[in-house]
Amino acid sequence: MQTIDRAMQVIKVLAGSETKKWLSITDLSKECDLPVSTMHRLLQSLKTHGLIQQDPELKLYSMGNTWLEYGLQMYDTFDFVGLVRPEMEKLMYEVEESVYFSKPIGLESLIVERIDCLHNPIRIYDQLGIRIPLNIGAANKVMLAHMPPKEALKVVNSLVPEQERDDFLLLLKLIRKEGYRVSHGEKTKGTSSVAVPLFNKLNELIGALSIGYVNFNVTAERQALLIEKVMEYGMRISTKLGYKS
Repeated sequence: MQTIDRAMQVIKVLAGSETKKWLSITDLSKECDLPVSTMHRLLQSLKTHGLIQQDPELKLYSMGNTWLEYGLQMYDTFDFVGLVRPEMEKLMYEVEESVYFSKPIGLESLIVERIDCLHNPIRIYDQLGIRIPLNIGAANKVMLAHMPPKEALKVVNSLVPEQERDDFLLLLKLIRKEGYRVSHGEKTKGTSSVAVPLFNKLNELIGALSIGYVNFNVTAERQALLIEKVMEYGMRISTKLGYKS
């Protein structure tokens, strides 16, 4: 178990570095607080399995292609190709904004798909694979609002300060009643998003569909249209996945 923990520690450092995509063994040893000798053995094992790769000239390390292969295999299990992605593309063309699909994972969400509008010179760009705490953003709050109450309360108790919990729980009730959520500037100043939940044939929450947009010139009419469209496509996708309201 210690070896697995250390291996995942290395992967998290490589995946989480915003300034460097390639790191030296010295950098990794320092970040993981492990001796260079231990790090060397660990890196060799990870490289054998394709979980990391090494630049032969610079002797630097980065994430391996095996992660991409596994990710694409998981991608197919979410019914993206045949059901979800085409509807996301249609929504993008109608609203000419970036469209996202997010999934809840523990106390966070994971952005697993993004469709950008290439005709829009100003667009929101949230990186695929980025993790965001479930109490932040329209997509996360709408998922939290539609989770089973006990599960949602556990997340709220873990992420929301005690003095803010009652108001946050009231907000979740309102979101559940309205069926959507709009947020402004929670992740990036000057941006907004509107989101709805997505369900499968077992009426289980599987994620959220959201539209991200720059809000400095958005009229009330435009925002109302975005809400209308994301709700329309959210219900269409859920229906295709077998959901019955």
